[in-house]
Amino acid sequence: MSDWTNITAAISVALNGEKDRGQELLLECWDASGPGDHAPRCIPAHSLADTQTELKKEVAWDQTALDEHGFLADDDLAPLGIASALGMQPSLQLNLADGYHRQGRIALAREHLNQGLAHADALHNDGYGKMILAGLNNLAQRIGASESD
Repeated sequence: MSDWTNITAAISVALNGEKDRGQELLLECWDASGPGDHAPRCIPAHSLADTQTELKKEVAWDQTALDEHGFLADDDLAPLGIASALGMQPSLQLNLADGYHRQGRIALAREHLNQGLAHADALHNDGYGKMILAGLNNLAQRIGASESD
């Protein structure tokens, strides 16, 4: 099983502006987990996507995070203070949809946007939930504009 302390520390490094070092630490966390350790693989993958400089790699990590999330029990992220793993679904779908949109893969972007919107009721009515919902709505407008071009 995972050491959540190492994972959260790696995320903190990445979020505090040390992207390269954060990426290094996140990859160490990834490598320390096994194929059946879905929660400790989902969280680093989600953060690793944000450390990528190449869109193709970003999208690959976003897809990996979503794939790992599919194996989670609802309480698997409780050690991180995430009461329901389902609440992470809209964010994962948003990130993947945004990546596909930036790649020009509009049909896939729309598919993942719709999945994110379908799970939006799992978001809490707090700052994070409002940010993700705003991101989904903003992406819907951008995809709509792309489709009308």
